[in-house]
Amino acid sequence: MSLTPEPASDPARDPASGSASDPAAQPSSGASASFRGIGRPDPLLRVRGLAKSFRDQQVLRSIDLDVARGKVLVLIGPSGSGKTTILRSLDGLETPDAGTIEITGGDAPLSIDFGEKRKRRYAERQRDELRDRSAMVFQHYNLFPHKTVLQNVTEAPLRVQKRPRAEVEAEALKLLERVGLSEKRDSYPFELSGGQQQRVGIVRALALKPQILLFDEPTSALDPEIVGDVLGIMAELAAEGWTMVVVTHEIAFAREVADEVLFLDGGVIVESGPPEQIFTAPRQARTRTFLERLLRPLS
Repeated sequence: MSLTPEPASDPARDPASGSASDPAAQPSSGASASFRGIGRPDPLLRVRGLAKSFRDQQVLRSIDLDVARGKVLVLIGPSGSGKTTILRSLDGLETPDAGTIEITGGDAPLSIDFGEKRKRRYAERQRDELRDRSAMVFQHYNLFPHKTVLQNVTEAPLRVQKRPRAEVEAEALKLLERVGLSEKRDSYPFELSGGQQQRVGIVRALALKPQILLFDEPTSALDPEIVGDVLGIMAELAAEGWTMVVVTHEIAFAREVADEVLFLDGGVIVESGPPEQIFTAPRQARTRTFLERLLRPLS
C-alpha cells in the first residue's frame, strides 16, 4: 500500500503562478481575519466566515482560509486564540455558529453551511462527511485504552467506513511497519511510550485515507528527546504531498515544512505568509511580540 495521496497539480510551487515568492502576491500589512492562500487557485480546502462562541466567549471571528492540495498550513498563536477550534471544526468535532467549509476532490465536492439554525441543524447531519474527508492527530493521543494497537488503527475503517477486514488489517500492518511499530501490533496503549502512542495516532489517521490530515500540537505532550521522531514522520508525509493543517509551537519544523503560516490571536488571523516572512520579518507588532516570547532563551 502506498501512503502517497492522489497526485495533484502544484501551481503554488510554480514561480510563474503567483506563488509565495512573488512580492506582488504578499499579504497586506494590516491585520485581517482572512487568509486566502497566496497564489493558490482551486484550493482543496476553503473556509469562509467561520465563527464559534462558547457561552459568552467568541473564540473564532469570521475566519477565512484556503489550503491547496498537497500543501502544509501551520497555525501558531497563544493559548485561546482559536487554533484548536479551527481544527475541531474541520474534523466535525465542533459545530461552528456560522461560516462555510468546502472540500473539493474525492467522489464529490463537500460544502457545509453553518449559517442560521436551520442550516446548522442540517450541517450537524453532514459532520460525518467531514470526518470522512479529514483525520485528526490529537495532542494527548486519544487511543482506546482497552484496545490493542492494531484494533485502534482498524476501528474506524472497519466500523465507520465499512471496509473489508482483510484489506484494512493488511494496510494497518504496513503502516505500523513504516513507523517502526509492527512488533507492537498486539500491545495496549499503557505498554507504549508517549512517542510510540503518538506514532500510533498518526497511523490511525492515515488508515482512514483522508484528504486532509489535521495535527493538534502533536509533540507538546512528548519528552524532548523523542519529539524529533514524530516531527520526522510528519515531514515525510508533507514531502509525499499530504495536505496538512498543523497547530504547533515547533518553529524549526514550521520553517522547514510549512508552505504558509497563520498567526492567530483573539479569534482572528493577525498575519499570514510564508514561513520565512513570518519568522524573520513579521509585519505585525503582535506577531513580533509573540515570537520574541516564544523564542526567548530560558535564563
